[in-house]
Amino acid sequence: MTTAEHLHPDMARLVETMGVMPMTDERLATVRAVELGSVTSPHVDQHDHVVPGDPEVGVRVYRPAGVEGRLPGLLWIHGGGYVVGNPAMDDEKLHRLCTDLGLVAVSVDYRLAPETPYPGPLEDCYRALQWAFESAGSLGIDVARVGIGGSSAGGGLAAGLALLARERGGPPLRFQLLDCPMLDDRQVTWSSQQDDRPIWSRESNTYGWRAYLGDLYGRDDVPPTAAPARATDLSGLPPAYVSVGTVDGFLDEDVDYALRLNHAGVPTELHVYPGACHGYHYAADSEITLQSRRDEREWLARQIRR
Repeated sequence: MTTAEHLHPDMARLVETMGVMPMTDERLATVRAVELGSVTSPHVDQHDHVVPGDPEVGVRVYRPAGVEGRLPGLLWIHGGGYVVGNPAMDDEKLHRLCTDLGLVAVSVDYRLAPETPYPGPLEDCYRALQWAFESAGSLGIDVARVGIGGSSAGGGLAAGLALLARERGGPPLRFQLLDCPMLDDRQVTWSSQQDDRPIWSRESNTYGWRAYLGDLYGRDDVPPTAAPARATDLSGLPPAYVSVGTVDGFLDEDVDYALRLNHAGVPTELHVYPGACHGYHYAADSEITLQSRRDEREWLARQIRR
């Protein structure tokens, strides 16, 4: 069967809308030129901040309007194959999580590849995480209930950030939420080698990894913090949530990572959505997207309980 025959009908409509053009230098420039306007909500206080340093790191902070006291925190990392994207693309998602769960979200505007390859984007995320802890008083964050999360490349950065925080001895993380994370630069799994995967193709995946790893691409000594699937020791990491669709090139690496987390003693919840392709959440009204939102919300609620 072809990919099209495996797709859920809602996903087939999404693919018709978004297309399957592979990422190239020319397309990268075109995608980056599309401006994403910020989305606001009367129920969420939303402010942009700058984390000082060289270079500075931009962050967008979301907090439920009118809610006092210390709230759980979520450091969020946007997707985009390591080469495109900014916090605005996840405004609606973070508004929803803030109001549904009563948490403070901090979204990182990390530098993008290829202009800034590894470890630059990951270090931006780490500095943003440190800033969130250092600014917990002014932001109203309960430092005992802070976790990280991200989607696609953001999920890969979140997984790498969990490894980096363990390596450096902090800040302490309550959880890691990895939505269809981009974890393995080697592309050796069956799913990653399929040529007809929609939204984020095998060619796009190669492009993203080449851009992110730079001179490291294709080498055997790529650090696990750059490509978390390469990590051999996953012990001592925070509880994890991993989600992916069956028609996603990341399927095999994500399922394997979730299994290995569990084998390492890390409580891990895995969700595999039949017929879902990469970027399935762009089909906002799809039953798959709505189910995934419920699954994420219920899991997060359990992680942030006192």
